[in-house]
Amino acid sequence: MQMKKCVKLWLESCLLWGICVGSAEAFVKVIDGDSLVVDNKEIRLSGIDAPEYKQTCFNAKNKEYPCGKLATRFLKKLAGDDTKCKFVVKDKYKRYVSVCYSRGVNINEKMVEEGWAVAYKRYTQEYNDAEEQAEKRKKGIWQGRFLKPELYRILNKK
Repeated sequence: MQMKKCVKLWLESCLLWGICVGSAEAFVKVIDGDSLVVDNKEIRLSGIDAPEYKQTCFNAKNKEYPCGKLATRFLKKLAGDDTKCKFVVKDKYKRYVSVCYSRGVNINEKMVEEGWAVAYKRYTQEYNDAEEQAEKRKKGIWQGRFLKPELYRILNKK
């Protein structure tokens, strides 16, 4: 009986949102700080940009640390088996660009709020306040110096 309620709730939320990715017991695999796989669909978190997996940053004492790996680790803590994603658009890589939730938390916003991603201002202004607060509190990558992930990708193209 409990499983029927979960499935019904999931279907109702999908009808409300239009298109959903995720299920009552989703298979979730984190790729990096702003990408994951939910039920075999590759998701790019909408409106945010996290350090690349191999990217390093510098803390307040100018010591290098693996900020890309730490951003990935933080996303792994956020994304649970209840992760559900609201589809926004497909990108040029055929990924579902989405806003995702787990345990009632907007994962995209939380990544920015905790300083493990920046607001992707080119596409939305939605997470600007969260970014300002993270910078003010010196959370995550804001504790020291870092290259914006977009610039890091440009400089490290193969």
